[in-house]
Amino acid sequence: MTLDPLLAQVDPEGEIPPVDHWHPEHHGEMDLTIAADGRWIHEGTPIARPRLVRLLSTILRREPDGDYVLVTPAERQRIRVEDRPFLVVDAEREGDGQWWLTTNVGDRLALGEAHRLVLSETPAGEMVPEVAVRFGLNARLGRNVYYRLVEQAETRELGEGSLELGLTSHGTWHPLGRLDAEARRDGEPP
Repeated sequence: MTLDPLLAQVDPEGEIPPVDHWHPEHHGEMDLTIAADGRWIHEGTPIARPRLVRLLSTILRREPDGDYVLVTPAERQRIRVEDRPFLVVDAEREGDGQWWLTTNVGDRLALGEAHRLVLSETPAGEMVPEVAVRFGLNARLGRNVYYRLVEQAETRELGEGSLELGLTSHGTWHPLGRLDAEARRDGEPP
């Protein structure tokens, strides 16, 4: 399937439409993969136009069964996502201690109760933070952003010698990693 019929049904300005309210009867599967490194690959070819990726990202949602779909009022197309559909590519701290994250598709999120960092396992088996974005979609912290946040992080005792590394934003604790007592004795970094 080509992208043209699907794209003809969405707002080219890239605003986030109410895809959570769209439940079209027509559905199918599209040869589109979102790679773990954030690339969007259609029929084996990476999509090189950032505006097109942004547009597609605005009609993406995660279904209750875990499938990822591009959805319009007229149709729903299942796609493949290797890890998380988005990557956090930038982080900035405001003077009041509030952290803001920006994704590779242009979403800007204020870390807080609604957008919390949580630790989860990547396909490679590493525990890396992710953050909820919208419609069941999450963004994985990019490596450079992760290290920048680690430089600003503080540690908290979890009990029995374990530590959690993280930061506070908008009054909410956001974990970046854990180090158990045994690993601390072996000299591993958090």
